[in-house]
Amino acid sequence: MFSIPSQQRTAPKELIQFAKAQANDILMNIRGVDYIMLCSTDGFELAAIYKKNPYNSTKLAAVSSSILAMVTAFLNEIQLTGCQSITLDAENGKAILTSIPAQHHPMVMVTLSNKDVLLGQLLYSLKQASTAISEADQA
Repeated sequence: MFSIPSQQRTAPKELIQFAKAQANDILMNIRGVDYIMLCSTDGFELAAIYKKNPYNSTKLAAVSSSILAMVTAFLNEIQLTGCQSITLDAENGKAILTSIPAQHHPMVMVTLSNKDVLLGQLLYSLKQASTAISEADQA
């Protein structure tokens, strides 16, 4: 459900802390995950956690937002709705952009992992985190 609404660039501190805790659970419990960043749908970093390889979060958030915009346009052209994640599989790792369709403060979770991550386990955990964060935004 990637969409680019005109919302605030940040979320309440409590929501960001909750989302960061969800991301931290994934980072600590899924072997092979190295980096997770939460960003606004318009390309601003909200929080980042990592085990290694701290990336330039500002650039990564902006690029992720651009990818989101291109994928949204592509999905509109092929008449698909409700995109929940984008998985990029490279020779040396994976990148996953996960939609967090929170009603008031939608976000994107950017996850970077090594190539040997158990993808099904990671995708399931990301979906659970996305749902929990979206529900927390409604409270």
